[in-house]
Amino acid sequence: MQREIDFSKYSSIKIGQIESVRLIDSIIKLPDEYCLIGGANNLLISPTPPPLAMLSKRFDYIKIENNFLYIGAATKSGRVYSFCKKHNIKGFEYLSKLPGTMGGLIKMNAGMKEDEIFNSLYMIKTIHGYIPKEDIAHGYRFTNINDIVYEAVFEIREGFDISKVEAFSKMRKNQPKEPSAGSAFKNPKGDYAGRLIEEVGLKGKRVGNASFSTVHSNFLINHGGATFEDAFSLIEMAKKRVLKTFDIELELEILII
Repeated sequence: MQREIDFSKYSSIKIGQIESVRLIDSIIKLPDEYCLIGGANNLLISPTPPPLAMLSKRFDYIKIENNFLYIGAATKSGRVYSFCKKHNIKGFEYLSKLPGTMGGLIKMNAGMKEDEIFNSLYMIKTIHGYIPKEDIAHGYRFTNINDIVYEAVFEIREGFDISKVEAFSKMRKNQPKEPSAGSAFKNPKGDYAGRLIEEVGLKGKRVGNASFSTVHSNFLINHGGATFEDAFSLIEMAKKRVLKTFDIELELEILII
């Protein structure tokens, strides 16, 4: 089964073309040439991507069993947040301001500040069955997961914290409103990508209809009609200038395919 997706509308940065995407509705081993996508919230698609695939609605669910939370990998973060708020489950408050699907959130160990998805993760389900968190290498915006995540299982901890939601909302106020793919680069250890980009003179730098935001330098934004080439040239410019000036290699948080 295939789904036609217009990435200029579907992706959060609103860049891309119409592509035919394979829908996965059973647990399979995806051929290596395929690239798995989720909600396309941190994705920049090129004019010549590899074959694409995504999980079908079969993997969009949330259920509670024996004090564990079972979440399908196609489930959107907003739905998880609403469920946890309703059922007084803590550890997911940051999802109020963090878009994505569960599979993508797990793959990149998404989070905000000290809160991240692996804090409450118990295990994941792949084609190899259930894998405990302890067997997965992970860190800041990183995991070594190479297989498709079909389900995530969390230990339920009571005590939804509304004060955290308010704190995350304040953090998001210094982020741009224009279409973007979120943070372009991961923060280097002991520093901030936004500060480095600003220091090398790229805050607000525009190429075509894309630019680094004047609100937050680490956000690559689309002013309307930006192309892949516009965005990619800014990414490469930032990497080269920061490396030359600070001898720091910026690592992408955006996924380029």
